[in-house]
Amino acid sequence: MFATKFSVAQKAAPAYNILYSFEGGIILKLELIAPAAPESGRKRKKALIPPLGLGLIAALTPPEFDVSLTDEKVTAIDFQKPADLVGITALTVTAHRAYEIADAFRARGVKVILGGIHPSILPEEAGQHADAVVIGEAEGIWPNLLEDFKANKLQRVYRDGGRPSLVGLPIPRRDLFAQGAYHIRNTISTTRGCPYSCSFCSVTSYFGHTYRTRPVEEILREIETFRDRKFIAFVDDNIVGNPKFAKELFRALIPYKKKWAAQASVTVARDDELLRLAAESGCAGLLIGFESLSPASLASVGKKINVVDDYESVIRKIHSHGIAVHGFFILGLDDDDEAVFERTVRFAQKMRLESAQFDCPTPYPGTALCESWDKDGRIITKDWSQYGYKLVFEPKTMSREALQKGQAWAWREFYSLPSVWRRVGLFRRNLVLLWVINLYYRAIWRRKPR
Repeated sequence: MFATKFSVAQKAAPAYNILYSFEGGIILKLELIAPAAPESGRKRKKALIPPLGLGLIAALTPPEFDVSLTDEKVTAIDFQKPADLVGITALTVTAHRAYEIADAFRARGVKVILGGIHPSILPEEAGQHADAVVIGEAEGIWPNLLEDFKANKLQRVYRDGGRPSLVGLPIPRRDLFAQGAYHIRNTISTTRGCPYSCSFCSVTSYFGHTYRTRPVEEILREIETFRDRKFIAFVDDNIVGNPKFAKELFRALIPYKKKWAAQASVTVARDDELLRLAAESGCAGLLIGFESLSPASLASVGKKINVVDDYESVIRKIHSHGIAVHGFFILGLDDDDEAVFERTVRFAQKMRLESAQFDCPTPYPGTALCESWDKDGRIITKDWSQYGYKLVFEPKTMSREALQKGQAWAWREFYSLPSVWRRVGLFRRNLVLLWVINLYYRAIWRRKPR
């Protein structure tokens, strides 16, 4: 989430693009880049949310740097743009593109620093395309890195020995985000990490077995800087990972009369006070990882907090507070046969989930799932551009073709117009938003080849 890559001129001594003096020094140009994933096609269309992590890195940068930010999902990269330093953040799905971008700037004599989840997990690979790699969260590393850059002493690897404090973080530079380019502009992070360790998830690999929270008063000060609209997206991996903190935050949000959405675990429905406060504070929707309707499959991926027999009561309880549910489901786990597709979709329809995702397992580097399947020889490609979009492993109980067809059927069936009508209808809270979400997913899967 908070990842950075940066570059410096490859010369015996720094060859800076001098803009003007700053208290006796020079102003340096820093370009931050978030690469686009392959499926986006880099068409420069509207994206869901801005790259908040890069906005934070920009805010941590001292004033002797002139910072610009390019999100390739919405803006084309200017490879001829003057830059003293370029920073690129990479997920696994954007790693290949990040390397292309880095190579292009280095060919101009600009040094590049790579950071983010993927370079943190595979720093040696990333180091082939960068002058330095940031491993882990950048807050404790960034000041030293910039000093080394200015002294022309950039190291190959920067690693913070501990976990940076979330106290006193600056407000991200949202002024650097392209105007009108995002469906949800008001995004904010309040926690880092997750208290659970699911084998398919890279959150623990990146943040460690920690769950850290920001001071509530600092979160509120940041929210007060939002100048437009009343909707907030919390980008936390699990906003209710610490119920005591979550309750404090929700109580504090009530006077602001904002609507918000966030990811949460099923545990949100096991605490009546927590769920009530979420609703009172403006919660419009929760994104919940149900993952599977098979207890054996849940056990195989370490999803210990999920109890299949409780799913119906969890969803009904959340719905009873007027909160929409977006369900995450994984199709093709080792206990799944070809009946999993219809069983999962019919359940989601029966429970009138406002929206859902039906994804296949992806063995992301650094996860226990990747380690296990790699050892068994089941990973068929390490072309990172296919991760998250195509089947990259051999299923255990069905053919790859059956899994691909079944997944496509699940998406199309769930987002068919009769299904949307039965689930959403005309008498739901936030009706326009719910129909927009459903029609968006419907359009994506209708365009995909059958």
